[in-house]
Amino acid sequence: MGKIIVGKTSDFTPGKIQKATIDGKDILVANIDGNYYAINDTCTHAGASLSEGSLDGQIIKCGWHGAKFDCKTGNLSEFPVKIKDLNSYKVIVESENIFVEI
Repeated sequence: MGKIIVGKTSDFTPGKIQKATIDGKDILVANIDGNYYAINDTCTHAGASLSEGSLDGQIIKCGWHGAKFDCKTGNLSEFPVKIKDLNSYKVIVESENIFVEI
């Protein structure tokens, strides 16, 4: 598909998360200490939107049942049972624009 613009760097202050829909996929974009990361926005446990959860460092916590995922990798970091990791996507910053490559 290529790279799709999701916003400006000024839209993403450090610690901010935001959902973007790209080609029908909900993607969570996070600014972690000035670096940008993109993972699936849908929790693999029960389908909640992770962008409605809370970010602590690089860990996003699902607001429904508390599953925790690493925003840098999409890997599950904590949950009582094993659930699928999230897909992660390459983020490119060019001229103050943030792109996600799908």
